[in-house]
Amino acid sequence: MISGILQYLRTALTQNQDYRDTFAKIHWWRMVVVTSVGVTALVWGMRELKWLQSLELKVYDQMLRSRPPEPPDPRLLLVKITEEDLARVKWPLSDATINQLLTKLESYQPRVIGLNIYRPDQKNLAAGIANKNHIITTCLLSSTGRSEIPPPPNFPIDNVGYNDLISDNQEDQIVRRSLLFAEPTNNSKCATQFSLAGLTAISYLEKQGINVDFSDKHNFHLGKITFSTLTTNSGSYIGLDAAGYQILLNYRHPDRLAPEVTLTQVLNGQVNPNWVKDRLVIIGTTAASVHPGVYTPYSASPEHPARTATVFIHAQIASQILSTVLDGRPLIWYWPDGVELVWVLGWSLLGSILGWRMRHPLVLLIVGGTALAGLVGICAGLFLLAGWIPLIPPAIAFMFSSVGMLVYTTYHTQQQTKLIIQQVEQQQEAIAQLSILLKETTSATETTKIRDQHIHSAAIIAQPEKRTGDLLLGGRYHITRVLGSGGFGRTYLAQDTQRPGNPTCVVKQLMPARRDTKFLEVARRLFNTEAEILEALGKHPQIPALLAYFEDQQEFYLVEEYIPGHTLNEEIAPVQGAKNESFVIEMLKGVLEVLAFVHEHKVIHRDIKPHNIIRSNQDNRLVLIDFGAVKLMHPPTSEQTELATVAIGTRGYAPPEQFAGHPRLSSDIYALGMMGIQAITGTLPQELQPDPDTGNIMWQHTVQVSAELSIILDKMVRYHFSDRYQSAAAVLQDLNQISDRK
Repeated sequence: MISGILQYLRTALTQNQDYRDTFAKIHWWRMVVVTSVGVTALVWGMRELKWLQSLELKVYDQMLRSRPPEPPDPRLLLVKITEEDLARVKWPLSDATINQLLTKLESYQPRVIGLNIYRPDQKNLAAGIANKNHIITTCLLSSTGRSEIPPPPNFPIDNVGYNDLISDNQEDQIVRRSLLFAEPTNNSKCATQFSLAGLTAISYLEKQGINVDFSDKHNFHLGKITFSTLTTNSGSYIGLDAAGYQILLNYRHPDRLAPEVTLTQVLNGQVNPNWVKDRLVIIGTTAASVHPGVYTPYSASPEHPARTATVFIHAQIASQILSTVLDGRPLIWYWPDGVELVWVLGWSLLGSILGWRMRHPLVLLIVGGTALAGLVGICAGLFLLAGWIPLIPPAIAFMFSSVGMLVYTTYHTQQQTKLIIQQVEQQQEAIAQLSILLKETTSATETTKIRDQHIHSAAIIAQPEKRTGDLLLGGRYHITRVLGSGGFGRTYLAQDTQRPGNPTCVVKQLMPARRDTKFLEVARRLFNTEAEILEALGKHPQIPALLAYFEDQQEFYLVEEYIPGHTLNEEIAPVQGAKNESFVIEMLKGVLEVLAFVHEHKVIHRDIKPHNIIRSNQDNRLVLIDFGAVKLMHPPTSEQTELATVAIGTRGYAPPEQFAGHPRLSSDIYALGMMGIQAITGTLPQELQPDPDTGNIMWQHTVQVSAELSIILDKMVRYHFSDRYQSAAAVLQDLNQISDRK
């Protein structure tokens, strides 16, 4: 069954007229995948080496600052000890002053008081207050270059929290994390497991019936809320010291954290009791003379001070815990490493695809810039939902991949163009030699001409037209129908018997005008270079793919992709009448798109005419067929020039220089312009007369047409090639301007 399915897929693929696009894209998709994986590995390695961590943290800070501010936390009150307060009372505050402050606040019935003041010799803290269970005081852990400060001796350890904050010391000393719980060291005087902010918040919640649960080794729970702690590689951190229970600090805007009062206002009774009742009150100094403060994500903002007093940080941490449990305010979340790797790979793939498809640097810059703006929008949008996902690694991967693929495709195109140009040069050499040989033929005596005609007639008799049921051409192509016959060439519809499904193809039989060794040698060289050029050009979706080419009994065969459809001659023949401007513009643009590709490779089609352009039945695209250089190996037919030279072209469509044997890229533009005039006027080009003074075709008087289109068509068919458009891209640009205005 599986083999049957595979056989069906192979058959369907080979019968599809776009199958060669699929095979061509396999190479590019392989390059896209290889480039994307390679770039992702490079960027991920840079990430693992911490080269990108600093940038990612700066982006994190910027997104924190850019969020819309939330309302102040109504459960908190901050009591600040300012420089103005210290002008009235000395620092460190005496027990008497602190006790007076606590007594005053106690009279307003707060739920919890957190005292963020530590002194080496606190002896009689909260004297006169009978119930101290709701008062949380602090101590200071020991660290490098600093001794620890023990808690007040008259307070139980359960009512003590450490004052320490952690910063990203290796990066920029900014406090982005909160260490809520940690194991104290042996023989520590500050022997508490809880931070001041964590303990005050837990005490507040316990009085509301919500208890903390540490049964999970890596997380903790408050009620129904799980607090996931940081690990070594959480978010964009790499090799983080994640000891203890740490979470990312989800800052509120500093200007809208909580109501604030000063020490003096409380001591003087200038505080509304409702601001204190049933709230969490946190007391601490904001005076820079006591403590310079710490750096926060808001330090980079010119609207905020470079350092923030620690009392505000403790208030931020406590507010985060309370609002998460009571309000459902989300904690900052992040993806695991595996998902982040896929995220980076996805953007690397997108960059490779754009670099492959957008071949122009300016176009890639515009599209790539839009994609990067979308990446920033996605990251910022998710951050509003508390999601921290990588921005810098995918952005770098995207840029590396897109630029890398653009460089590769540009190099590949340049190499392909160089190869085609070399083949065109070889083609020109063969054409020049054919020209000499044909001139020798035309200068022969009448007897020789008659003899040659007999030889040619004999050759025709000796090589009769292939018919259905004949032996396989090339041992594999079974003729099903004759598509055309003329001069010394025929075209057949055939089936490829060696491919699954026997797909239909077009076989062109080309018989040289002479069979002598010298002529055949030159004709063979011309045929081979033409085939190599067609093979390269056939990668474009508007040019039939060259499937094979071979020589058999001194005759040459091209096997091309079959395009089901009809020629443009059926659409713009005079019997169909004149077409409107929209039709003409779209027709010209459809042909110019492929003609621009052909001309980029310095290839001249030489025989642009309605019969050589097929409108595909499948997708309505215009396909350019029947390139003309290979026709030089046999004499022109009556439809073509009557000159016995290397000139190839059809009367009415080919310009003067082409009939003179000197075609140029603008010769194809002339032929297409004549097709446009035929479509807009309903008149064959052969019936239009040239201006006797300029040689330019006179046609405007036969039809009413807009000035813009008239100017474009007229410039396409100027008598002298230097007066015409010099590139298909220039014609396309002018036509697009007309389309935009319409």
